[in-house]
Amino acid sequence: MQVTTVSPKFQVVIPRKIREQFDVKPGQKVVFLSYEHSLRLVIVPSIEEARGMLKGMDPNLEREEEDRV
Repeated sequence: MQVTTVSPKFQVVIPRKIREQFDVKPGQKVVFLSYEHSLRLVIVPSIEEARGMLKGMDPNLEREEEDRV
């Protein structure tokens, strides 16, 4: 387990071992998610990496009430 400290400016440093393991690069986007009394950090994939992630999803699915009009 890797531990880091929140700075007075509420910043954290991702430990080197984790950065290397997940190939985190400067400028890369991440999302913080609240999940069952914990905070999760999720790396946002680039457009190139995300391509094909939703393969098989029905594009005609009505997602919002406005889509049904």
